[in-house]
Amino acid sequence: MASTVDKAKVKEAAARKKRETYVPVVPEVQLGFIHNNVDCIGCRACEIACKDKNGLPPGPRFRRVQYIEGGTYPEVYAYKVNMSCNHCAEPACLPACPTGAIWKRADNGVVDIDSTLCIGCRRCEAACPYGAPQWDPESETVKKCNMCIDELEAGRKPYCVMACMMRVLDIGPIDQLRAGTYETKARGAADEIVGQVKTMADPELTRPSIVFVPHSKGRVG
Repeated sequence: MASTVDKAKVKEAAARKKRETYVPVVPEVQLGFIHNNVDCIGCRACEIACKDKNGLPPGPRFRRVQYIEGGTYPEVYAYKVNMSCNHCAEPACLPACPTGAIWKRADNGVVDIDSTLCIGCRRCEAACPYGAPQWDPESETVKKCNMCIDELEAGRKPYCVMACMMRVLDIGPIDQLRAGTYETKARGAADEIVGQVKTMADPELTRPSIVFVPHSKGRVG
């Protein structure tokens, strides 16, 4: 008879190994995204702006608009969830990279990448629970969202945010976004703010820097 696996011990062993091999960066300010699942119309202007800015070929998408549909007639529903790299507090991609191509910025918490150092092992792609690292078949390297770091350093917002015609996507200090104290057009005064919606991997895995105004059918629990 096969022995019963003690999941708690396995989880603790994994956590201990992680602590021994990687010390998370604690940035001065952790920037994050907010997306309003209710008011998003799914136009994908953010996706196109991102691909244009980063010169991406067909295939890889740093930002992805997911269409969620369900229910049975007449009680049906549909909403959108907009995701890219979540610039996690404890990014799984970073310690998985053997070349140091991925790092976390100490000033704003952006998880950045230098794809010229990528050897194409795709370990980061396998490690990320949110599908953020994207394989580029033309260059045979992995690329990902860096929150348009050049735009941030110039005092502007990322291309995806600026392209959103409904103003349902924005960035800000994640602690203020979670508390609802950051002024943004992506939410109203009475909107609920959550850190996880259905179809999304467990935030406890990497502590992602993203919050949502959830659709009523998208709430977890």
